[in-house]
Amino acid sequence: MTGSRVVAVGHYQPGNVVTNDDLAAMVDTSDEWIRSRVGIVKRHIAGPAESVDELAAHAGAKALASAGVSPADVDLVLVATSTAENRSPNMAARVAARLGMGSPAVMDLNVVCAGFTHALATADHTLRAGAATRALVIGADKMGDIADWTDRSTCVLVGDGAGAVVLEPVAPGEEPGVGPVVWGSVPEMGHAVRIEGTPARFAQEGQSVYRWATTQLPPIARSVCERAGLGPEDLAAVVLHQANLRIIEPVAQKIGAVNAIVARDVVESGNTSAASIPMALSKLVERGEISSGDPVLLFGFGGNLSYAGQVVRCP
Repeated sequence: MTGSRVVAVGHYQPGNVVTNDDLAAMVDTSDEWIRSRVGIVKRHIAGPAESVDELAAHAGAKALASAGVSPADVDLVLVATSTAENRSPNMAARVAARLGMGSPAVMDLNVVCAGFTHALATADHTLRAGAATRALVIGADKMGDIADWTDRSTCVLVGDGAGAVVLEPVAPGEEPGVGPVVWGSVPEMGHAVRIEGTPARFAQEGQSVYRWATTQLPPIARSVCERAGLGPEDLAAVVLHQANLRIIEPVAQKIGAVNAIVARDVVESGNTSAASIPMALSKLVERGEISSGDPVLLFGFGGNLSYAGQVVRCP
């Protein structure tokens, strides 16, 4: 196999919308305070009966339908999540069961906010090696379950949702639609973003993450473009992890993607962790803001101070 390509995308969000004003009735905050610091206006929060694998299955089913692919024809399911309810069966196995798949390989990847781009790279490598013929790659998180709803510095950030892509190998001699991955981590700063304790709760050192992201990530993101044989000016869109608008905008500017649309789904969805990149990409495609074949930079970063990015061609 010479490479892979994204052939379809899909996303799903719960119906329950929580506005900034709703949060102001719960904690000491306000719409103005939230907008000025993180740029978020609203977020979707799943109910107690809506599980992570249910969110993931909705997004996966949408992507498969868009691709015209039967679930039975998928032989690899990867779910990036850090909010799985159980250790086993994992979320990928539950998604496969919900969608009525045959006998796919099923794996979860926990790289928190960089989980989707890690999972996409893993699926691409698997298809290149010939160990799978078609992959469903999903990012899904239920951050509402791990939020401390009394902490105004973190509860205003989170949202729930899922995004998915269908990945297939390209024909011999055809240009790959998924570029080489650039990935790594900063282990000594792994404590800056945490999900720990009993019950598990999300916490972070916001200023440390902000400084690291806005100073260290732009050159890494430019190296992703270089590995794909492109300059930042060639990009049609930039889809960063939707952490915070005050991180997304300066990082995108420093990358130098002067002709690109910058995804800002965080405004209406909040930080959905591993779901944020595929969900934002799916919405750009759905709204017709990018066209088939357009080069799009995907770049995830966050927990563990991990990062991973690649350039993909729009399906």
